[in-house]
Amino acid sequence: MTVQTSRLFYTQVGNGTKTLLLFHGFGQDHRVFTSLAHALSDRYTCYLFDLYYHGQSIREENEHPLEKTAWKNIVQQFLTENSIESFSVLGYSMGSKFALATLEAFPASTKELFLLAPDGIKTSFWYNLAISPFIFRRLFKSMIAHHDRFLTIGQWLSKTGLVDKRLLRFVEHQMNTTEKRKRVYYGWVVFRKLKFNMKKIAALINQHNISTTVIVGEHDLVIRPESVKKLLKHVAAHKLHVLPTGHNLLANEELLTCLR
Repeated sequence: MTVQTSRLFYTQVGNGTKTLLLFHGFGQDHRVFTSLAHALSDRYTCYLFDLYYHGQSIREENEHPLEKTAWKNIVQQFLTENSIESFSVLGYSMGSKFALATLEAFPASTKELFLLAPDGIKTSFWYNLAISPFIFRRLFKSMIAHHDRFLTIGQWLSKTGLVDKRLLRFVEHQMNTTEKRKRVYYGWVVFRKLKFNMKKIAALINQHNISTTVIVGEHDLVIRPESVKKLLKHVAAHKLHVLPTGHNLLANEELLTCLR
C-alpha cells in the first residue's frame, strides 16, 4: 500500500469472519506472525503488517515524526481498500504502539485489543532522554556510525547498576550492525509522537466495550510486567495473562490459548 512517498506492506492469512490486524516488534517483520495467523485463521482474516524500517515497508530516512493523524489516514486507506468496517488489533512489543494508535483513531470500529509485552504504555527514562532533547538525539544518532560509543556508554551504565547486564546483552544484540542501529534510531525518533494518555485509552475501551487482553512475560527485562498496570487499572473489564517467559512471548506454547 503506497501513501505519498512511503510504502506500508501487509499480507493476508486466513478467511475467518472477524478481521485481525497484527503489528510486530522491533527487528522483526510480518513473518513472525505466520504460524499464529494460521492457527487463528478459522476465526480471523489476519492482516500481517511490516512496520516502517522493517521488512518490505519503506519510509524516507529522515527525522520527520510519524504523526497520529498521518497514521489514521494510512489506516483509513487500508480499511477502505479492503472494505473493512470493524476489526481487532494485536500488537507485540513496539507493535503495540501501532495497535494503540489504531484503536485511538478508530475506537468505534475496534472490537478487540490484544497487547503482547506492550511497548507504549509506560516509556522508560532512557527512551525519553534519547528522543526528546535535540542534543541527546544527536548523541544517539552518532552511535549509528560509532558503535564503540554505544558500547562504552552501555558498559558504564551496567557498571553503575543503572542497566541490568542481561538487558544490556539484549540491546547489544539489537544494535550489533550499522543497519540495526539505523533501524533503532529511526524507529525511536520517527515513532516518537506515538505516545498515549492511558486514562484516555482506557476511557475509549470502556466506552466502546472493547474486549481487552494483555499478555506479559514474568521474566521480561524489556517490558516489565508491572508496567501494564498504568493502563489496566483504568479498564473496567480485561484479561491479564502472565506467562513464565521473557520478552519473546511469541515462542511460548501457551500464547494461543490466551488469545482464544
